[in-house]
Amino acid sequence: MIQAETLELLEWPRLCQHLATFAATKLGVAAALDLPIPATQAQTAELLAQTHEAYQLESRAGGALSFEGIQDIGTSLQRAELQGLLSGEELLAIATTLAGARQLRRIIDSQADVPTLKELAAQLRTYPELEQEIHRCIDDRAQVADRATPKLAGIRVQMRQLRDRIYQILQGILQRQSNAVQEQLITQRSGRFVIPVKAPQKDAIPGIVHDSSASGATLYVEPHSTVNLNNQMRQFLRQEQAEEEAVRRALTEQVAAVKPDLDRLVVVVTTLDLAAAKARYSFWLQANPPKFIELGEPELAPKNPEKEDEEKEEKEDEEKEENSQLLIRNLRSQITLRQLRHPLLVWQQQHEQGFPVVPVDLTIGPHIRVVAITGPNTGGKTVTLKTLGLAALMAKAGMFVAAREPVELPWFDNILADIGDEQSLQQSLSTFSGHIRRISRILEVLGNKSQAEGEETSNLPITNSQQQDQEVTDTQNTVSALPILKPKLQIPKAQSPISNSQLAIPKSLVLLDEVGAGTDPSEGSALAIALLQYLAQHSLLTVATTHFGELKALKYQDSRFENASVEFDDNSMQPTYRLLWGIPGRSNALTIAKRLGLLASIVEEAQTYVGGASQDVNQVIAGLEAQRRKQETKAREATQLLHQTEKLHREVSQKAAALQERERELKIAQEVAVNEAIGSAKSEIAQIIRRLQSGNQTAQNAQQATDTLNQISEKHLPSRQQPAKPKPSFMPKVGDRIRIPSLGQTAEVLSGPDANEELSVRFGIMKMTVKLGEIESLDGQKPETKAQLAKAAAQAQALATAKAKQAAAEAAKPNPEIAIRTANNTIDLRGARVSDAEIEIDRALSKAVEYGVLWIIHGKGTGQLRRGVHEFLATHPQVSRFELASQKEGGTGVTVVYLH
Repeated sequence: MIQAETLELLEWPRLCQHLATFAATKLGVAAALDLPIPATQAQTAELLAQTHEAYQLESRAGGALSFEGIQDIGTSLQRAELQGLLSGEELLAIATTLAGARQLRRIIDSQADVPTLKELAAQLRTYPELEQEIHRCIDDRAQVADRATPKLAGIRVQMRQLRDRIYQILQGILQRQSNAVQEQLITQRSGRFVIPVKAPQKDAIPGIVHDSSASGATLYVEPHSTVNLNNQMRQFLRQEQAEEEAVRRALTEQVAAVKPDLDRLVVVVTTLDLAAAKARYSFWLQANPPKFIELGEPELAPKNPEKEDEEKEEKEDEEKEENSQLLIRNLRSQITLRQLRHPLLVWQQQHEQGFPVVPVDLTIGPHIRVVAITGPNTGGKTVTLKTLGLAALMAKAGMFVAAREPVELPWFDNILADIGDEQSLQQSLSTFSGHIRRISRILEVLGNKSQAEGEETSNLPITNSQQQDQEVTDTQNTVSALPILKPKLQIPKAQSPISNSQLAIPKSLVLLDEVGAGTDPSEGSALAIALLQYLAQHSLLTVATTHFGELKALKYQDSRFENASVEFDDNSMQPTYRLLWGIPGRSNALTIAKRLGLLASIVEEAQTYVGGASQDVNQVIAGLEAQRRKQETKAREATQLLHQTEKLHREVSQKAAALQERERELKIAQEVAVNEAIGSAKSEIAQIIRRLQSGNQTAQNAQQATDTLNQISEKHLPSRQQPAKPKPSFMPKVGDRIRIPSLGQTAEVLSGPDANEELSVRFGIMKMTVKLGEIESLDGQKPETKAQLAKAAAQAQALATAKAKQAAAEAAKPNPEIAIRTANNTIDLRGARVSDAEIEIDRALSKAVEYGVLWIIHGKGTGQLRRGVHEFLATHPQVSRFELASQKEGGTGVTVVYLH
């Protein structure tokens, strides 16, 4: 069967062996070694969901699936169903498996976002009562315990008592006849207690001889005095065995009664272990989950350029061609497998000190049906085929693919390959015949059932006299088996259209290595062209490697074809194993032959026989490869620049969001402060009004109320408050690093500000001129512009004038009267925080206006509260001055505040 043969060619069993090393149970190992390939895409989707959820659990701390205690109990369940008797070890294995399955279900149920695994775990019936009964009857040594039945416990009590009597009698004999015994030892022979006696003195201890040593010097004798007791012991042993079998029989029947549920438990546990093994293997392989591409709506197949020219000349043929144009279904998006690695080579590199793995990029357009890979021998063409085949198989089997995200490829219903040499002397098959036989089997799977004449007899042995004729007519006999051969070597045009009933092509992947090789190049290339044209209509994707130049030109005749090549380094004269798309490759046979040690004279002579046209083509291809490398280098640089730009944009966006949040918080804080200030001012004004209403309305009281209102306005109105001290500014110099906020860039100053306040800066490779007001230092300082300096000077002048007027007014006031300390003009802040103390001081100052002085008790302590109080008083508009009190009034623990 070609499908099974393809698995062998792609080394699928070897990959399954690697997967099995990640399984936790023998059940999982067996399932991984015989990993089935799903027949439907729905089955694959379910397997992928299991793998993905297991991968999530493996990535979480403490969420990994545990399979401790789970064993392979399938054989035991079958024997229980057939009314066999299970041993203690088998019963104990069933009990531990039930406990392990229950623990596994608990782990899954405790996790979130794993619906597929929870659905599987819900099918587990673990029968805790059966597990408890087995542990009650079977001890940790897999023996039936005394507690299994009262009868068994009684039998064993009698056996112990009888054993003690036998030991007592034999110990007495050993002590009395110490000269006759070989050593002070009681042992057993044939289930009976005996003592070792020296052969010359056997008559000293009369009894039955059951055995002797290898040298014959020691006889194992059962004394006559213990014969009856040993007989009783044998009877008790038979009773014990019968009772133990009865216990195990009862447990076996309980197991057989629930065998269907236990069979299901084994299947579910195996499925979970296999999913966990796939997840661990994917994690180790650094693989990513695949996404399957669906087929789109049917559309007309693209026309060939040559056919379009012919249609212009022959209008009648054009109408016929339009009416019978073939409908095909392309993929909805391109196949994307970037940085794809061969999993077996990765294993070889990690565990067998192999060579570093060179990843390949596979990006195949939706309309491409055939990819022809060309290039030098030993360049990696065959490895690319196997890598793609294994990736498709892994995705189909519910495994992650060793490629960079996104991993997008179709779900192939068949993966068919012709890789390697099927040459066989035993079956009289040449290299070419082996390839054709295998390709014929591939075409049968694709729906082509036609067979060559005489195929039934082609498998018969060929005699030696027929061997030479067989090799000569090999090509004719095997090629006739294919219904797709064109009679001419010229590159054919598109196949004749088929009816809409043949529209549903199989979603198959076909991999052909060295298609058409092993025979005459002209006939081989003709066969290869016809075969690929046929596969373009009957398979979803075909990837073929070749050295035929004619196949390289198919891309320019049919848009369903694409070229790719493996890169060859002309400097090192070695392949790089990188895959280049859109460019046909050079075989470089002469260069490789020289590198492998062929005589240089032979290579030089062969070079003279190579046609000039071939050399010109190779030079053109070499030029294309060089241009491709330059484009890739520029693309990488552009990608890096794009990533840097995106990173910078993210940083700027984050900073902008942070600034907006900070501005919002400040606005809220300002609103709260304004509301508090308004409330405090209203309270203080209300107190003044009440005081005026309750006392004598004299001019002095009115003047005091006016002064107090002015103080309140200066404290709460922003227009009356002193402006905040400006942030220190700077002046950029040549060589300084500055920031341009509008561009989000850091730049270097090339020239200082000129008369127009403009300066030249450079960031990266760009130079530009910016205004002085458009920049800032790296720590956020703004430069001083002429306008800002003039404004600052005007503000300073106005402030100085105001202070001079205030000082003159204070000088004109009479000296205050001597202040007297009372409870009304004293506040105690000891134990308060600085922020709370500021609020209390502000309130106390408002109340102490009529006294002109305020005593603040802040205590000595660490001095932190005193410093905070002094800093607050230094900026308060009502405070004229303040000083520490005298030692008699509290010293450094009290501050005296004098008000305006």
